[in-house]
Order: sequence, then C-alpha cells, then structure tokens
Amino acid sequence: MAAVCSVSVASVPRARNDLAARVDAHATDIETAAMKIWQLAEVGYKEVESSGVLQDQLKRAGFEVSASVAGMPTAFIARYRRGEGPTIAILAEFDALPGFSQAAVAQRQSLADKRAAHACGHNLFGAASVGAAIALKEWFDAGRGRGEIRVYGTPAEEGGSGKVYLVRDGHFRDVDAVLHWHAADRNTAEQARNLANISGKFRFHGASAHAAQSPDQGRSALDGVEAMNFMVNAMREHVPQDARIHYVITDGGAAPNVVPDFAEVYYYVRHPDARVVRAIIDRVRKAADGAAMGTGTTVEFEQTGGTYGLLPNDTLGRVMDASLREIGAPKWDAKESEFARQVRATVADANSRTEKSWGEIDAYAFDELNYGSTDVGDVSWVIPTAGIRIATWPPATAAHSWQAAAASGTSIGAKGAVVAAKVLARTAQKLYEKPDLVAKARAELEKQRGADFKYTALVGDRAPPLDYRD
Repeated sequence: MAAVCSVSVASVPRARNDLAARVDAHATDIETAAMKIWQLAEVGYKEVESSGVLQDQLKRAGFEVSASVAGMPTAFIARYRRGEGPTIAILAEFDALPGFSQAAVAQRQSLADKRAAHACGHNLFGAASVGAAIALKEWFDAGRGRGEIRVYGTPAEEGGSGKVYLVRDGHFRDVDAVLHWHAADRNTAEQARNLANISGKFRFHGASAHAAQSPDQGRSALDGVEAMNFMVNAMREHVPQDARIHYVITDGGAAPNVVPDFAEVYYYVRHPDARVVRAIIDRVRKAADGAAMGTGTTVEFEQTGGTYGLLPNDTLGRVMDASLREIGAPKWDAKESEFARQVRATVADANSRTEKSWGEIDAYAFDELNYGSTDVGDVSWVIPTAGIRIATWPPATAAHSWQAAAASGTSIGAKGAVVAAKVLARTAQKLYEKPDLVAKARAELEKQRGADFKYTALVGDRAPPLDYRD
C-alpha cells in the first residue's frame, strides 16, 4: 500500500499552514489506525479492539478518556481543556457492516476469514477525527487555542443508533458545536437534511410439524412473516412520497419439510419527519399483528434503532465549506488513479460522476434532502452540528458496496482521511478563535427547531441493543 502523501497547503496562510502541518505530522498514525480498524472489521457494539485503537492514541496524546459511556462498552469520550473557551466536539465512528467480505483490490474478492467489512468507510472516519483532535491539542499547547476539545467515540452507527443513547443520557449537554465527516466519492460541505429512521425485528412464533405427514398440526411462523411482508408491500402505495420501507428475512426456518415454528424479519422505516416515521411504524406493527392473527401465530416486536433526520446548520456549514476550500481536495498518484479507473469500471452508474470530479469540490448547498439516515441526526437537534464528505472512494462508488470496502482499505481512503482531519481541525480552529460563530450557530438551531421543541429519543427508554447484530 502506498504511503499517505501530504496534501499541499502552500497557498494557505501561515496560521492555517501550521495546523495542517500538525495533521501531516500525524498522517502515518491516521493511516495506521485506519488500516488496523479496516482489518478488524468489527460490527456495531462489538468494536472492542477498534475502539481501543482510538482510545490508546488519545491517551498517549494526553487526553482524559472515559470509556464504556451510556451503557455501551465500546463508546468513549475524550477531553482536553486549556483555559476558557468553547467546547467543540468531533465525532468518531468505527463500526463495520455485516454481510461483506472484501479485499483491498480493484475487483470483487472475498476474504475467507471475514464476514464484515468497512463498506461505509468508518475505519477512516474514526482515525481522521482522532488525528484532527490531536493536532488541535498541539495547537492548544503552543498557546494558540483556548477551550475544550472533545472526541466522542460512537459505536454502532449502522442500525444500532449509538449516538442516540449518548444524546438521550445528556452527554452532549455542555457542548457548543459538533463536527463530523464521512467517507464518500466526492468532496463537499453541503449541509443536507436526511431521513429519520426506526428499525426493529418482528419475531413470529408458531408450531412445528412434519410438512407432508401432518401439516394440519403446524402453524408456520414463516407464513406470518410472508403475510406481514405482503401487507406492508401493499401499504407502500399509501405512505408519503419520501417514505422508505425495507426489510430482510433474517430467519425463515431450516428445512422445507419442517413447518417452521420461528421466523424473523428485520425492518427499517424512514421519512424526513420523525413524527411520520412513528406513524408508519405503527401501521407496520398492525400489519404484523394482522398477519399473526391470520396465520395462527404470535408476534413480538423489538425496536433496535431510532434516529432523527439531520437538522442542517448553515452557519457551521459555511465555515466548513471555507475550510475545505482552503485545504483542497485529495490528490492521487498514477497508481491510485489506475486503481480508481479499474473500480469505476465495475460500477453500473459510472457516468454519474466523472473521473475529474475526484479532485473537485462541489458547490456549497444547504437544506437539500438526501435519503440516508444517521444517528448524527439526534445530535444535530440538540447541538449545532455540521459535517463534510471527502473523496475516499473512486467517483460514482456507492456506499455499502464492495467497491467502497475495497477503497477504504487503500491509500486512496487514507489520503482522504488526512484531508478530512485537516478540514475538521481548521473548522474547529475558526470556532475557537471566533466564539461569535458558535453563538450564531446556536441561535440558528433554536430558530429552526422552534420554541416548543423538546427532544425525545425515538428509541424510548430502552437500553442500547448490544446484541442487535446477533
């Protein structure tokens, strides 16, 4: 794997050069952590070693680290304070996606010992966020900054809603602004809305019997699942246009000649408005009850996740956009360019992004609608929050794909992570230097969410679902 190259900042004024240079000094550490976490590929709430990699880096740098936060063994909060000033938090993710197995090569190639992979680039996310925080601490120690740097190690973004439990339990209460980033196939500081989400598992119970000799004595739990899915699929015509409903049957029985006495289906329901998501999941639950009644089975529902849609902040977004343009997009060498071309050739919609777009920065946009979901949404409703996306994958690469998993394990991904660390650090620097920006961002948040808003977690009062991947 090629070493990470420093991104040129020659055109950036000296103060910014200094902070970018501090990130460059830790580029090898960022890459090493990112590739270690890529190799580990630990899924949500199981990221013991991945979380430990980041905690160890922060402890060595002089941060005070609190582990096992909000009932989550792999969650952590790292703090470093110097004098009076704003508390700026940087989010760090590190969970992998199950159902993927992919080598860091330009063709689909599974790894025999892997059943999960970083197909959303969270190995890069956490490593870059920690790198940014360490560079900021060094800037503080040089007498340049005042306030508190905070890093939140947040597990199980992929369906486990880890950040929600941190928000619900008040761990962001004293934070002034939150910054984050994500791996992507482009460079952008757009601040968009996205979809609120409730997820959960419907477990049907019936009675087993020989499917040929005594089918009359059986009550098929799989019939319950299929009847439910049929009704929900019919319901799709009668939900708001921006709603999304998807499911997988996670257990449908083991043998065709046995009437299955247990079956399980795992659902996601999404919409921009959390209130609509609540209403739709209630209808889905009624479909499950009806399916159980019609098939002579019983059903139980376990909600495994629930997140608000993002509430974008234009004040912070514009600061991040300016920082991104000061730092510049990642630059890739001839070998990396060839890897990107080979990967791009495997993408069905490759023309959606040109090869040239890798080195470009998209125009700033605000309040458009994207169709993913993230537990950063809950954070954004209680604290002014902004994020960036940095090109760590070839143009037109989709998240949650083998192509994304492959690129996230290469120097292409690592270079993007270094750029992300610089942009995060530079944005935080501006907020420490100009606390009025923090106050303006807070005023914008309060105006957007309205005077009557009261945060209530969509997961209710349940404990974190530490076994939701089992």
